[in-house]
Amino acid sequence: MKDLQPIQGAAHQDLKHDSAIKQVQGRADYTDDIAEPIGTLHAYLGVSTVTHANIRGMDLSRVRAAPGVVTVLTAEDVPGVNDVSPTGRHDEPVFPTGKVEFHGQPMFAVIAESRDAARRAADLADVDYEVLPHALDPVSAQDAGMPLVTDPLKLERGDVSQGFEDATHRISGQMVVGGQDHMYLEGHIAFAIPGEDDDVIVHCSTQHPSEAQHMVAHVLGVPNNAVVVNVRRMGGGFGGKESQMNLFCAVAAMGAKKLNRPVKIRPDRDQDMSATGKRHDFVIDYDLGFDDEGRIQAVESQFAARCGYSSDLSGPVTDRALFHADNAYYYPNVRLTSRPQKTNTVSNTAFRGFGGPQGAVAAERMIEEIAYKLGKDPLEVRKTNFYGDETDGRNVTPYHQTVEDNVIGRLVEELEESADYQARRKAIVEENAKGGIIRRGIALTPVKFGISFTATWYNQAGSLIHVYNDGSIHLNHGGTEMGQGLNTKVAQVVAEAFQVDFNRIKITKTTTEKVPNTSATAASSGTDLNGMAALDAAEQIKARLVKFAAESRGMSEDAVSFHPNHLRIGEEVIAFDAFIKEAYMARVQLSAAGFYKTPKIHWDRANGTGRPFYYFSYGASCSEVAIDTLTGEYRVERTDILHDVGRSLNPVLDKGQVEGAFIQGMGWLTTEELWWDDAGRLRTHAPSTYKIPLASDRPRQFNVELADWSENREMTIKRSKAVGEPPFVLGISVLEALSMAVASVDDYRTCPRLEAPATPERVLMAVERLKAKG
Repeated sequence: MKDLQPIQGAAHQDLKHDSAIKQVQGRADYTDDIAEPIGTLHAYLGVSTVTHANIRGMDLSRVRAAPGVVTVLTAEDVPGVNDVSPTGRHDEPVFPTGKVEFHGQPMFAVIAESRDAARRAADLADVDYEVLPHALDPVSAQDAGMPLVTDPLKLERGDVSQGFEDATHRISGQMVVGGQDHMYLEGHIAFAIPGEDDDVIVHCSTQHPSEAQHMVAHVLGVPNNAVVVNVRRMGGGFGGKESQMNLFCAVAAMGAKKLNRPVKIRPDRDQDMSATGKRHDFVIDYDLGFDDEGRIQAVESQFAARCGYSSDLSGPVTDRALFHADNAYYYPNVRLTSRPQKTNTVSNTAFRGFGGPQGAVAAERMIEEIAYKLGKDPLEVRKTNFYGDETDGRNVTPYHQTVEDNVIGRLVEELEESADYQARRKAIVEENAKGGIIRRGIALTPVKFGISFTATWYNQAGSLIHVYNDGSIHLNHGGTEMGQGLNTKVAQVVAEAFQVDFNRIKITKTTTEKVPNTSATAASSGTDLNGMAALDAAEQIKARLVKFAAESRGMSEDAVSFHPNHLRIGEEVIAFDAFIKEAYMARVQLSAAGFYKTPKIHWDRANGTGRPFYYFSYGASCSEVAIDTLTGEYRVERTDILHDVGRSLNPVLDKGQVEGAFIQGMGWLTTEELWWDDAGRLRTHAPSTYKIPLASDRPRQFNVELADWSENREMTIKRSKAVGEPPFVLGISVLEALSMAVASVDDYRTCPRLEAPATPERVLMAVERLKAKG
């Protein structure tokens, strides 16, 4: 056995993304690359040209008469229920019937012989509107008496009133945190192919195939078993394809079944950005009490969110904002409330972090306030307020979950040393004191991020594994691949379980035909859930193989073991594929469905108590910036990151996720500005007007390390931790560093209260404001 070489591609090994070469060479197939059958039609959405209005009448005769048009779909053509609301609140129609509630709201769909014909015809509608007043942001919407889109949440612990009474200092303020467009490389697309009876197959780019299946069935008025949804891969998702794909799948399926021809719908980038939801903007009011050491005594905050015209996922998003309003800090007395405010804008939705980053940035603002009030280094204040452990009792969250796995102190201490934070900060302060045009700033910020769906029932997953009689393995699971490497990691788990090389495993498309009732690939839980489900299936098959091996040789099962591409049965060593052939000939079942559900979690929303998260992921980032005080322009000079992913399943993929998440988080807080004009039109609706970070915007020195000493204390897949969303929060270090650079203008006496995104214009205005104050 000593002569056997270790398997290639086991868990915990660096392994390239399974589609990387195909993606680089342009050979990876996406939904739009599927060969179109003869007779395929194309759909395009006709949208509202006003922001809020009653529909007096809609004349589509010119649309129907346009060249190439086959039919037009309206609300009257919906055979089932005219609703694609992911939460079942029935507030998100496929097409509106009496009222439009945001500029760009889909009103009908044109189906034509070509996409160009459908797109041109969609502009020909004659609609008679009775224009109504509109409100675009949560403050003006509240003032106008608009309702909430869903029930608010309150988290409370301790005695807030007494905490404020006992506090030496008290500060209140307001922070505006902007939203963010997903800007995936591949936009929304759905391709429906009709089948016999009620059947329809939908190929699409969605993070939630089962929800797309349910929505299509709901709209068509057929059972779920009549709808198959397939997803091979996505060109990015970031939460934007969790629920927003429902509309496109429904439209394609409606057209396909009505005409009995395949129908594809792919909006252009402008319509994609205008008609689909984004990260929630927040207006956060905070009241903060603390002592002379900077230790927080009491916190009261309200989080008002721009939710858009319907509920979508705004309930759980605003809930998670409260869950992360503490970030890594202990609040002894706290009251947090959400306000999911209806507005006349597109219905906002999931985005990487799912409200968590908005909560965390508020926590960091409060730390800033304390530091500038007391003349302290913000890092000192951060460390003073970190969660503790059971020995000091400072380990209970505002939602009454005990923090049992706290490693933030060690992470920050190690990063503080490796990034040479103290010496660099001292040098920056000395340089800024000279009063030059260029001012520098540095900040080291933490993240504590809860891992699990707060909707407890989503914390389940299934898988299906077939071992064919030549020893090759077919792997299917309920997660979706959007570039993050989920398929690669899950296949590594299976490879290690069977002790076979990675290339023996075929990863197949996600389909509702094989694994039913799947959860969205979201909440950073894709690998946790699907990896465990795949391992369960593998272990079932292994148990059958062990039993057969023992019985066929007349030995005990203890004598059977798996080794690299071989099995050992007593003294006999047999190749894996040869033994599989033997098992097949003996009629051993070589297929299994696996299942997993996350243990320990529970949540009582009404009382704001429970254990919504299985565990926490941690990280820390240190960023240094330089700003031009004459223009407000800036650049990130250096970023150092130390992030906790537990015992990494694939360190190189995890490091890539940390790097990408940080840049995306930095973009959210600096360059990515959503802007609506007074008429309610989104003006940042294309790459020409909406600025994501470029390669030239990345830190000039970018050092990312994983905490290789970490191991998840909970029984997760191979003791790893989630990596999708937590590192997004690390981008806050850039905002905090910009704040320090601005504060130097007033000798650090005033918290600059930068709004996010801190565009060059906002930085310049903050500089001028502090100059005038001085």
